[in-house]
Amino acid sequence: MIKFDIITIFPDIFNSYFSESLLNRAQKKKLIKINIHDLRKYTNDKHKTVDDSPFGGGAGMVMKVEPIYKAIKKTKKKGKVILFTPRGKKFNQKIAYQLSREDQLVFICGRYEAVDERVKKIADIELSIGDYVLMGGEIPAMAVIESVTRLIPGAIGKEGLLKDRITKSKGFIEYAQYTRPETFNNWKVPKVLLSGDHKKIEEWKKKHSRIIN
Repeated sequence: MIKFDIITIFPDIFNSYFSESLLNRAQKKKLIKINIHDLRKYTNDKHKTVDDSPFGGGAGMVMKVEPIYKAIKKTKKKGKVILFTPRGKKFNQKIAYQLSREDQLVFICGRYEAVDERVKKIADIELSIGDYVLMGGEIPAMAVIESVTRLIPGAIGKEGLLKDRITKSKGFIEYAQYTRPETFNNWKVPKVLLSGDHKKIEEWKKKHSRIIN
């Protein structure tokens, strides 16, 4: 089982997403466990303050280091702490595979203008899911959890389902696929896929595939 711990100021964002589809099934099968932690519970003041104005001036607010530090100290047992930031390493399939071997992943979901730079001293990995800026780390957390979960044996079906599609370098083979009807709007399924010739079908799949690294 992989334990996912999410630190956020918007815990309710995740409710519907994680209660649907294969992610919900993976939790029921005890392949994964998802815990969502409200960062405001780790503050000391009556206003539950998690941000403040930046030193040196500038627009926007910066998330404070103290509540995040406390949340990590309370939450992390054994595993990796991941901070989502536009300056982080680009998340890819190989990283997803590496993370799928961990016992626990703790996600820091930033908000506002930035997160105090000292939070990086707590994080083991800094990740970005693309060359664009979002309003927070909640969507990246969802993306990483889904990508990692589908690599866990049994999470998306039979345990051997992904075996032939994972490369030796831990990339993923993606290829064009079709289903019924054979013809739609004069768009036809390639004849080779209807031939029953497994060798030719495999050759076609290889020709029309791409390795996602």
